[in-house]
Amino acid sequence: MVSSSHEALHQIFQKDPTLLTKALQKVLHVPFPEPREFAALNVDLTEIEPVERRVDTLLRAETDEGTYLLVVESQGKVDDRKRGSWPYYLSYLYEKYRCEPVLIVITQSSRTERWAARPIRLGFPGWESLTVRPLVLGPDNVPVIADEKQAELDVPLAVLSAMTHGRGPQAPAILESLAAALRTIDPDSAAVFVQFVDSCLTDPQAKQMWRDLMTAVQYFWRHPLAEQVREEGREQGLEQGLEQGREEGRAEAKAEMVLRVLEWRGIPVPDSVRECVSTCTDLGQLEVWAQRAVHATDAAELFDTE
Repeated sequence: MVSSSHEALHQIFQKDPTLLTKALQKVLHVPFPEPREFAALNVDLTEIEPVERRVDTLLRAETDEGTYLLVVESQGKVDDRKRGSWPYYLSYLYEKYRCEPVLIVITQSSRTERWAARPIRLGFPGWESLTVRPLVLGPDNVPVIADEKQAELDVPLAVLSAMTHGRGPQAPAILESLAAALRTIDPDSAAVFVQFVDSCLTDPQAKQMWRDLMTAVQYFWRHPLAEQVREEGREQGLEQGLEQGREEGRAEAKAEMVLRVLEWRGIPVPDSVRECVSTCTDLGQLEVWAQRAVHATDAAELFDTE
């Protein structure tokens, strides 16, 4: 099964395609032309029924210098099978769309980053018939954004920084800066970015810190229900009611986030699913659904029992 971390690493570019060209230009220093328009394309590259090939994210970028296909692959570890599949993807896409394909690999591992950056050369040494040079984004070249003001200037890039550096020693400063910066953008976008980061954090302490920050800042304290409950608690002096209200606010905010992620990814949400998620008060269950929403292909997959 594909991990939520894997999905988040490439789907961040579906949420904000401009971040992809920005990373090419500012991180990898590739003079990629500024796109006028982006379009998400079908990621399925299957040709023959028994052989299924699928890229992680595929975007078409229209620029003044031509049309490019941006092929984004999330790579968790070294996998020598990519020596065959990546050239296949690029050749197939060029044949299908007659546009120049650009392979971009994103990883959280320095070792994988160095491996993926090596050119793939197929053919006789010195007279290769095909050479593939992936453009790689990882912890060795994505900037560390650990300053609140810097994070506010470019929130999507700060999100990418948290996703690629989330298990390093600077993770606490990165996460604190991003948490503050998220308060400066619209809540819907912030909620999606929050889930991407949460999915990519593999270090238990970093993940817990992020969730604590989001509980204190994003998920609850800015939620309208939270202010209402706090006011009622002040007037009535009911500490127990305030604590219950906190839980209700967290649950409602988490449920809204699950539905937003599905809707943003273009996945239809039937009324039955919407009602089930909206009325759930179990934070543990909502967290499971939030993780599944990042990589689900159908809203019903939220309720898979496996």
